[in-house]
Amino acid sequence: MASEYPQVSIGDLVDRGHARLQTGPFGSQLHKHDYTVEGIPVIPTEGIGRGRIVADAALPLISETKAGELSRHRLMLGDILFARRGIQATGLSAIVDQGHVGSICGTGALLLRVDPAAVDPKFLAAYLSTAEAFDWLRSNAVGAVMPNLNTSIISRLRVPMPPMGVQAAVGQFIACLDDRIDLLRQINATLEAIAKALFKSWFVDFEPVRAKAEGREPEGMDAATAALFPSEFEESELGLIPRGWHRGPLGDLCRNIRQQAKPDSLDPTTPYIGLEHMPRGSIALTEAGSASGLASGKFWYAKNDVLFGKLRPYFHKVGVASHTGVCSTDILVVRANEPDWFGFTAMQLSSDGIIAYATRLSNGAKMPRSSWSDIAAYKVVIPPETVARSFDGLVRAIIERIHANIDRATNLACLRDTLLPRLISGKLRLSEAERSIEDAAA
Repeated sequence: MASEYPQVSIGDLVDRGHARLQTGPFGSQLHKHDYTVEGIPVIPTEGIGRGRIVADAALPLISETKAGELSRHRLMLGDILFARRGIQATGLSAIVDQGHVGSICGTGALLLRVDPAAVDPKFLAAYLSTAEAFDWLRSNAVGAVMPNLNTSIISRLRVPMPPMGVQAAVGQFIACLDDRIDLLRQINATLEAIAKALFKSWFVDFEPVRAKAEGREPEGMDAATAALFPSEFEESELGLIPRGWHRGPLGDLCRNIRQQAKPDSLDPTTPYIGLEHMPRGSIALTEAGSASGLASGKFWYAKNDVLFGKLRPYFHKVGVASHTGVCSTDILVVRANEPDWFGFTAMQLSSDGIIAYATRLSNGAKMPRSSWSDIAAYKVVIPPETVARSFDGLVRAIIERIHANIDRATNLACLRDTLLPRLISGKLRLSEAERSIEDAAA
C-alpha cells in the first residue's frame, strides 16, 4: 500500500519510548492447574480476532491472586494483542476494549502498548487489521508446520504515520464501523437465544402443556396457538410426553444431502465453509472462504440447510446456511423433508441434547467423529404437524432476520476493508469515506 505518509517500524516506536512490546507469560508461569471456574479472564490465541477480541470466545479464568503475580501482563484500554502461533491465528491482532481491561495476556499472545500521545491505538489497530499488515505478519512468521511470531518479527513491521489528527479521525471512523458490525452480531445472539428458549419451552420442558394441565393459560402465545397443545401427558419410553405426540428418530423428519462438488468444476467465487468458519454454539454462520484453491471433493449445501460439524462434535459447530455453497466433508448437510419441519429440525440439531448424544457415540480416539446414521437415529418427541408449522413460522422469521443481519454485517465489513487501505494511505479523505457509508446505508 503506497502511502503519502511517512512510515515507522514498531521497533522504532519502542526505541523512542513510544511503545512497549512483550511476549505473554511463559508456560512455566501459567499452568493448567491455575485455571479456575471464576476469576480474571485470560485472552488466549483463540480470543484474538481480526481487529477485535472475539465476542463469544470462551475465555479461561484465573484467580485474582494468580493475576496479581502476572501484573506485568494485565491489559489496559488500547493495548493490542497479536496471536503468536497457529496456522489459523498467526497474523491476527486485536485491540483491547473496555470490556477486557484488567484481563491477562495469554501465553499464546504478544502485547503491544503504545503511548496514545504519539500513536493513536485505534488507528494502529485499524492498520494491523488490513490485508497488507495481516499478510506481512503471516509471510514473515517462522515455522512451516506451526507458524510463530515473536517480538523481533513484529518490531520490523512498518506502519504509516499520518498526523495525530488524521490518526484519531480514521481510528474513530473504523471503530464506529466495527461497533455497528458488533451490534448486528449481538442482535443475532439475542435472536438465537430467543429461538432456542422457544424450542426448549415447547419441545423439551413442554411448558404450554404443563400450563394447560394446571388450568393456566400458556405464556407468550395467542389463543389459537395455545389451542394446538393438549392439556395432558402420557407415558412413553422417553418419559412423560404430551398426549397425542409420539417418539421417533430424527431421521424421519430430515435427511443427509450428499451432493458431490468437484473442485475443478467450481466457480472460484463459490462460498466455501469449513469447520474453521463455523463458530461454536451458534447457528449464525458469519464467515466463509471461497472455492478457489480447493484440492479435494466437497458437498453442496443450499440456503437453510443445517450444517452439522461431525468432527469433534463436542465443539458444537452447527449452523444454518444463509446462502448456497460448498462445505467440508467433515460437515453433514441436513435438510428437512418438508418445509414445515425446518424450524424443528434446525433447533433439534443445534440443541445441547443432540450434541451430547453425538459426542457420546462418536468414534475415534484422536479425531472422534459422529455419523449421519447415529444422528438420524436420535430419538425425539415429535409433535403434530400443526404445532411444527406454528413453530416453524416463528423460528423461520427469526432465522431470516439473523441472515439479513449477517448480510448487513458482511457488507459493512467489505466496505470497511475497501476503504481502510485508502484512508490509511491518504488516498481517500474521511469525508468521502463517510459519504460511502451513508450511500451504502441508504
